[in-house]
Amino acid sequence: MSTLVHSVRLVDDGRITDDAWVLFDGGRVAARGTGAERPDADEIVDGGDGCLTPGFIDIHGHGGAGASYDDGPAAIAQGRALHRSHGTTRAVISLVTASIEDLAARAAMVADIAEADPTILGSHLEGPFLDPGHKGAHTESLLRAPDAAAVTALLAAGRGTIRQITLAPELPGAHEAIASLVAEGVAVAIGHTDADAPAAQRAIEAGATILTHAFNAMPGIHHRSPGPVVAALRDDRVTLELIADGVHVDLQLIAVAFAAAPGRIALVTDAMAAAGAGDGRYELGGLEVTVEAGVARLAGGGSIAGSTLTQDDALRRVVAAGVPLAQAVHAVTAAPARAIGRADLGSLGIGAIADAVLLDAALEVQRVWIAGSPA
Repeated sequence: MSTLVHSVRLVDDGRITDDAWVLFDGGRVAARGTGAERPDADEIVDGGDGCLTPGFIDIHGHGGAGASYDDGPAAIAQGRALHRSHGTTRAVISLVTASIEDLAARAAMVADIAEADPTILGSHLEGPFLDPGHKGAHTESLLRAPDAAAVTALLAAGRGTIRQITLAPELPGAHEAIASLVAEGVAVAIGHTDADAPAAQRAIEAGATILTHAFNAMPGIHHRSPGPVVAALRDDRVTLELIADGVHVDLQLIAVAFAAAPGRIALVTDAMAAAGAGDGRYELGGLEVTVEAGVARLAGGGSIAGSTLTQDDALRRVVAAGVPLAQAVHAVTAAPARAIGRADLGSLGIGAIADAVLLDAALEVQRVWIAGSPA
């Protein structure tokens, strides 16, 4: 069935086109244009002068609607339904630190789901190759340095669907692991690390291309010790993840990061089970989490433990902080897609997969399409 969405501000590819229309047919964008002359279609949708954007892509999220992705296919389906309703049409499934055996089993489980559901883009292993001093909401006893056997076991389990692995590049064996992972098409992310700027730069030279939730679980920016964030900001090869909930990073600083690294900011949710489910007690990676006023913290120690964010909320927050709309949309669409090697996503160009989100003037989600069909 073909669908024509008209009378919208089309926000795509870093540009805004007023009075636009887009035709979906056969699961792809068949045509687009402006003005009153437009093709017929099986379904006609009046956009009401709202915004039409590509579908949102989240490359770092752990759950939602009361479910944690580590808990299996039903939990993934439950959490994805919540985020899909908020415009996230495709997502990478993030898995927290576990034993190599358990993590391999979970990566294999995600691979099975991804084979049947193309909206699941694969897995992100956030651990276990992390610095204990910057562990955040990860079980310290399970953290370890990377070695060839562990890396090989995880890659084999993922069967080509591991999209991203976060590691601390200062750990023994990290640079060898980076080389092995990059050779297999995995995006390596610097994160949960004690690395200074030179160490981060060496990891980038070795092949790392993402900074996991920039500013969090890593040294901050100091005028005599700039840290990994500055190394990432200054290198055009690196995409910086940012959690725009106003808790993890001040929104004014996020606006500064957008200005410093144009086109290289990927907004992520890092959402845990409480997203869309309210305050209360939850579990993340075997650790007890308390959520109060929408902020998730470990019951023991008080470390931030993911977020309760959705991508549409992140979009609204950064726009309110002064980030131009086209740049903010790029950060929830094309930038995350590119970061994991899926440049075919995050666009509404002619021939692109017809994943789209219709937003009203307040940037609230009105309609969502995946491959041209209502989500």
